[in-house]
Amino acid sequence: MNEQEIEARAQRAVELFHEGFNCAQAVFASCADIYGVQDEQLALRLSASFGGGMGRMRLVCGAASGMFMLAGLHNGSATPHDNDGKMKNYAFVQQLAGEFKGKYGSLICAELLGLAPKGQCDCKLDLDPRPAERTPEYYEKRPCPEMIAEAVRIYLRNIKS
Repeated sequence: MNEQEIEARAQRAVELFHEGFNCAQAVFASCADIYGVQDEQLALRLSASFGGGMGRMRLVCGAASGMFMLAGLHNGSATPHDNDGKMKNYAFVQQLAGEFKGKYGSLICAELLGLAPKGQCDCKLDLDPRPAERTPEYYEKRPCPEMIAEAVRIYLRNIKS
């Protein structure tokens, strides 16, 4: 996949976010077809629970979670005692996580949104499950579109080599 194709998928992910999908859905659905998941609705449903830092609990960033779900499609093991396969997948996830954290300083949604200091998240959970209303003000204050696009770029650049 060349840089132009990577950028097109990154922009598709941002479009999905602006259509109202969460960060995990945007990242996962923009690339799931690479692995034969042609049904976009299925991709969106599979990744739906990972938005807002796992069900809006502000834990692991949805954009990062979307990358990790794609990593499972890429080299996840489907054999119960395949320790070598698990190790390969976990190493890939750790590589992706390291690049994302290196760029943004955290993998934690609350920290990325400025709701908790970076590196000091005690994860006091906002358990209100209602998603925020998607208004122009919502999009203006969210750093998510940049992180979504970068998660797609990080992922695709790591699989193309």
